[in-house]
Amino acid sequence: MTTIMDPTDERVPVARAISPRPPEITGTLALLDISKPRGNVLLDRLEELLRERLPDVAVNRYAKPTFTKPAPRVLRHEIKNDNDFVIEALAD
Repeated sequence: MTTIMDPTDERVPVARAISPRPPEITGTLALLDISKPRGNVLLDRLEELLRERLPDVAVNRYAKPTFTKPAPRVLRHEIKNDNDFVIEALAD
């Protein structure tokens, strides 16, 4: 078990199991911009590096309408249905 600290409420840390990691990345990867300032800059660079290192992996880009709310249900389902992996960008 790993303890993950939640920045919104650390009074009682929650122990969670880390999801198993696949031996390699294949298929389709989603890059989700949560719409914080400069998140797109981070994802632009990350996408560039991913395309160099994983040329056979397709990359799809998504953006939340605002960072102040969870991603809309439709967007979450689109990402889940069309991708094998997700990287979410946080920046300021």
